[in-house]
Amino acid sequence: MKTIPKILLVTILLSSQFFLLAEDHFTEKMQESTHYFNDKEYAKALPLLEKEAANGVKPSIYRLAFLYQNGLGGVEVDYEKAALLYQQAASDYNYVLTMENYEEESKKSFYERLKVQFDPSTNKKGMAYALSKMETTTPETKKLLGSILGEGMFGLHPYETNFLLPLSYSTGRYPRISSNTHPTNYTTAQHEQYDNYAQNIEVEFQVSLTKMLTYNLFGLNEYINFAYTQRVWWQRYSESGPFRETNYLPELFVGLPSSQVLDDKYGLKSVKVGYLHESNGQEGYRSRSWDRLYLTGMWQWNNLFLASRVWFKIPEEEKYAGYFDGAVNPESGEYDPNTNGDDNPNIQDYLGYGDIKLKYLYGEHEFGSLLRYNFGSGGQHRGAVDLHWSYPFFNSENTFWYIKFFNGYGESLIDYDRFVTKSAAGFSFSRELF
Repeated sequence: MKTIPKILLVTILLSSQFFLLAEDHFTEKMQESTHYFNDKEYAKALPLLEKEAANGVKPSIYRLAFLYQNGLGGVEVDYEKAALLYQQAASDYNYVLTMENYEEESKKSFYERLKVQFDPSTNKKGMAYALSKMETTTPETKKLLGSILGEGMFGLHPYETNFLLPLSYSTGRYPRISSNTHPTNYTTAQHEQYDNYAQNIEVEFQVSLTKMLTYNLFGLNEYINFAYTQRVWWQRYSESGPFRETNYLPELFVGLPSSQVLDDKYGLKSVKVGYLHESNGQEGYRSRSWDRLYLTGMWQWNNLFLASRVWFKIPEEEKYAGYFDGAVNPESGEYDPNTNGDDNPNIQDYLGYGDIKLKYLYGEHEFGSLLRYNFGSGGQHRGAVDLHWSYPFFNSENTFWYIKFFNGYGESLIDYDRFVTKSAAGFSFSRELF
């Protein structure tokens, strides 16, 4: 009986020695691949990296992704494979190459970085790097990110959700606003004509695209994008079928990946700083527009995505006193509906100073929401809730059933100060990441 512990001890010691020798051999091979990689002997590094990547070695997976991203070592450029390898390596090694090549990168002048921006592959590298920050630990997130990795058209990619909702029902009918006459000055005939002129049911659709302009121009792995979104409310079922309201939203923003500490501790993937203009292209009393600077934090915890945004409304010149009450211009003594100035100075009383977007992936389902609240601005507590659900249309890769519900203020610019409750159903043709 006393010999059994000795046998076990000998077995453990021998096993330990075996594993230590195996680990030393593995470490030696990994050092060999690292040596080849750092010396830019990529053809020699490639087979070693492939073996190590197959064994789940994350630094090697990351280096292998770099080879596919840049077409080195005898492999062809494959941005999709590179991005998926970056994601497989997770966020622990997102900055390995940046650290290893920091000295070399720091020697590059701004002119050299600027020249690189004219290479079409630069934007693809930027997209691959940006998406490498995202975790793909579940099938839902892997599928969503995979769908975003497409080539796009002319470098354009979906931004906000693109959708067409043939059936959009509001509990209240929309009043018409004249561009030349303030509502307080309507005649009886105008009141009869303008009050509740629109149908409760209408068509709603949105087109939203973005294009990366530069990547790593300042050496921070940052990307500069231009985006354009257009939202349309179409009274298709009324007699003449007019577009009741159209909102135009051009946007310019800079995205910056977060530090590894913030990523690991809080799930913060990146921050976005941008400028957003929003207007409806109308004139007189129908004109609505405002300009904002914003800061957005983008977060991910497995299948849950969150974008928290705060904004600053860029001040505009005020219109003359009494304009919003239908009074004449005291300087000219004339009725002046097209005077210059802020079309909607109290818009933040209704839309507040920021919003939160939430998105959750569950199997093939996507659940999303947008939440807004003004925290008592303007003496009133006002807000909005925008909920949506989507599901693949008969297993389609890029068409989805789409159901949307809105309740609150700011459904559109023309109705920013009007409380709206609305449900809509139709199709979407893309899914947002945040």
